[in-house]
Amino acid sequence: MNPAERVCVKICGLTNPADAWCAVESGADALGFNLYPGSKRCISLERCAGWMEEFAGRVRRVAVVVNLPIEEAIRLAAHPALDAVQLHGDEDEAYCARFAKEGRPFIKALRLGSEEEVQRAGGFSTEEVLLDSAVAGAFGGTGHGVNLPLAARVRELFPSLRVFLAGGLNPGNVGRAVREVAPYAVDVASGVESEPGRKDPALMRAFVLGARGVVGQP
Repeated sequence: MNPAERVCVKICGLTNPADAWCAVESGADALGFNLYPGSKRCISLERCAGWMEEFAGRVRRVAVVVNLPIEEAIRLAAHPALDAVQLHGDEDEAYCARFAKEGRPFIKALRLGSEEEVQRAGGFSTEEVLLDSAVAGAFGGTGHGVNLPLAARVRELFPSLRVFLAGGLNPGNVGRAVREVAPYAVDVASGVESEPGRKDPALMRAFVLGARGVVGQP
């Protein structure tokens, strides 16, 4: 991505329709719904599918999952309330290759803590890779900052990847992160919340503006 291009914004960890609509009105391009039971932002797809389907064609709807059995993940990817699956656990290259054979779009998340993870980034059978902070025992949503130099290395080594940058982003630092890494998209959960699972409308608007360089950032 050329840094001058419009960066996409994904707001993740949405738990209710009011926050989701506010995210869309704030300018988000994608909404993330956490289906991982270990998350403070976990929702039930069965209970929430009705209002999630209202966003079809407006924004991209992404299910965040962790270490699902492959057949379950494949079934989930076909759900009408979803447009893509984000594999946010320890799914390896073989798992992703099997998933890719189904022809369903997916994002592979990497906890970016070493040069070894940088080198692996291009091997998951998808053009879309999310780079998150490396926190032992956690699968995203921690608020810890991602390693920006390592993320920039991924962009350098794999220019064809669509890099989603996540991990500790908020309205105050997203502009700098975009300038340093030039990602395809930025992803935020805790950085725009009043409490886990509840989004703050003003923070969401400020995040989108900051990501797109509309307001000055240090």
